[in-house]
Amino acid sequence: MDVSLADELRRYAETALGVRMGVAPAVARPHLDAYRQWLALGKHGEMAYLADSLELRTHPERLLPGARSVVAIAADYNRPNPHRPGEARIARYALGRDYHKVLRAKLRAMARWLDARAPGHTHRPCVDSAPILERDFAQMAGLGWFGKNTMLINSRRGSWFFIGLLLTTLELEPSAPAAGGCGTCRACVDACPTGAIVHQDGRWQVDARHCVSYLTIEHRGTIPEGLAQGIGEWTFGCDVCQEVCPFNAPRTTQPLRAATTTEPDFLLDAPRLPLETVASWTESDWDEATRGRALRRAKRSQWVRNATVNQRRGSASR
Repeated sequence: MDVSLADELRRYAETALGVRMGVAPAVARPHLDAYRQWLALGKHGEMAYLADSLELRTHPERLLPGARSVVAIAADYNRPNPHRPGEARIARYALGRDYHKVLRAKLRAMARWLDARAPGHTHRPCVDSAPILERDFAQMAGLGWFGKNTMLINSRRGSWFFIGLLLTTLELEPSAPAAGGCGTCRACVDACPTGAIVHQDGRWQVDARHCVSYLTIEHRGTIPEGLAQGIGEWTFGCDVCQEVCPFNAPRTTQPLRAATTTEPDFLLDAPRLPLETVASWTESDWDEATRGRALRRAKRSQWVRNATVNQRRGSASR
């Protein structure tokens, strides 16, 4: 087990790539039983891939044979998110460049760094789309603890950060797991516009079927009227549970650009999308507006549906 190599990699990640880093052992995920129960209750909604890939999610070795360590990184994305009436309201994580591509580039750079210093090992970057629950390993790697909204929260930096993992057959010194808690605070629970944050079986969880982020991005059909009222102005995603969190109270985070990196960052100009325009998008309009952004996760039909719901809600409130 190489202690100094983990420390050197951490310094490289912070100074050259602009991310925080920790290391977790490549072990069976600790919340597997709870995850199975959540799936059994259907709280994943239409996201069938979460259940279909269950066996792959049980252990990092299912994704990388011989995996010994999981290197976790956290990249801050907090930025101002002004919203004007009549325009699409977008969650902060999707305002800039597609985070999948940016984080994957950083993880590959870390893999090259490791190859140069400890050759003969295998690495696999995982960013969101891989069948592994990043938050479990990021918590074990010391990057944050689970809040009632199930987001990973860092006591000093809040929850506005992306997570990426690098599975490796190299054994690195693990970090201390993150510890913390919400105490009696239930700001996110009370503020959730659709009541998606629930307490069941002795733990807090999110029922995706009621979550605004799920409804606007993952859900393919018509949004039930009772839930559509809770969507309000949100057109892609939702930040309510993070915006009200005391750990996200006004604080300054370092920009997502390290002085010595040549990797791309997240800082594209935030899109300005009038609802009237979105509601009449063609496929080519959608393609142009979402190219290179995480906004592409929702298809044109979903954008049109969401903008129509936003317009209807806005008309009803006047």
